[in-house]
Parts: sequence; structure tokens; C-alpha cells
Amino acid sequence: MKPALVDLHCHLDLFADPVSAVYAAEKDEIYTLTVTTTPKAWPRNYELTQKTKYVRAALGLHPQVVAERALEIGLWEQYLSQTRYIGEVGLDAGPQFYKSFDLQKHIFTRVLQKCSEAGGKILSVHSVRSAALVLDLIESHLPRERGQVVLHWFTGSKSELRRAIKLGCYFSVNAAMMKNDRGRDLIVAIPDDRLLTETDAPFTRVVDRPSTPSDVAITVDILAGLRQVGVNVVAEKIRSNLETMLND
Repeated sequence: MKPALVDLHCHLDLFADPVSAVYAAEKDEIYTLTVTTTPKAWPRNYELTQKTKYVRAALGLHPQVVAERALEIGLWEQYLSQTRYIGEVGLDAGPQFYKSFDLQKHIFTRVLQKCSEAGGKILSVHSVRSAALVLDLIESHLPRERGQVVLHWFTGSKSELRRAIKLGCYFSVNAAMMKNDRGRDLIVAIPDDRLLTETDAPFTRVVDRPSTPSDVAITVDILAGLRQVGVNVVAEKIRSNLETMLND
């Protein structure tokens, strides 16, 4: 029997047919975390995943929409007790979003503080061009015993990677990250016991179509090549890491 696959970061509500997307991930028995970009999307995503075994929804306020939706932090707090999973949250210092960076910092700090108060949350965190500050804020506001961080599509430096490891972070990686030497080198440096997989579907692509959770198998195959072990070895370790994180 093949180990179950894990897609710890995708956006099923942004598919053309979210109901079918959730059903497909469930049918394929892929442990899937579908993140949201705004709290207003939460009720529908919560409804879609109430009776699923493999698919869970995360409550998010994406840094790229903070400029327009910062006031929704109150709504985010209102829904916080309904889920263990938080995402997509974090910081984005890219040129297109830098004007809202101070506001992003305020919102992300509040997210971390509220998650710390609640305890036991698992956060999928965005950190584009902002890894050092993301780690600063995590260290200051979310003690390891109060919550667990998964750094989604991490592109920081090797030293930032080492710091994140010391803080207890996990890393969800996808096939698009491994298309260049820097990305592959960074992923090779992630310890086996902190490694998780994702697709970031539908924002990544497979040939001429948007990716789906089932395409996480491609990531597992590439990881097996990078680590020079069998595909099932990688898949089983990622599944084990997920279980460890959930039970920690």
C-alpha cells in the first residue's frame, strides 16, 4: 500500500468548481489543507470541509489583500475558535505590496498574538522577501508551545532557514521551488523531520493546466531524487511528519 500524500497548502476555493476540487482531493485520499485569503471566504470553506476525512480548511487573511481588507481582522478573530488551521497569513515585502507592509506587520502580529492566546493552532505562513521579520514576529509572539508554524514556499537565506529550524518551524515545499539550483539547495538543507509538501494550487502549473492536490506526487518524486531515496520513503516520512505535527 502506498503512503498517503500530503498537500499542506492549496486554494481549493479558487478553483472553477470548489466543490468538485474538494471531492477530488477527498476521493484521492490526499491530506489537504485548503487555505483562504480572506475571512469572508471562511464560512463556505468551513461548510465544504465539515464532513471530509482528508480535507481541512484554514482561516486566513493574506498579506497581499491586507491593504483592502485589514478591517476584516475582526471577522477573522470571530471565526478563530472554529478551526485549528490558520492560513494564509504572513508578510509580503514584494514591490507590489510594500506600501501596505506596516499594516501587514500589524495584522500578522495580531494574528500571532490571538493564535498564542488560543493555543494549539497550526499556521501556514507566507514570507516573501520578509523571512527575517516573519521569524522575529514568530519568536516574539508565538512561543513554540502555543502553536506550530509551517513556512509555505520558503525562499529565505540558509541562515534564515537554520533560524526557522531552531524555532521549530516546518516547511511545505512544492515542485515549482525546485526548478533552480538555489531552490533545490535550500530544500536539500531542510531536515527530513521538518519537511512537508504542498502544491499552492491553482497558482502552480503542470504543463498546460493549473495544478491540483494530486500533483503533489510530482513534488514527492523530485524530493526522492534530491534525497536519493525511494518515493515511498519520502511519502511515508512526510505523512509521519504531518502526524507528528498534529499530535505535538
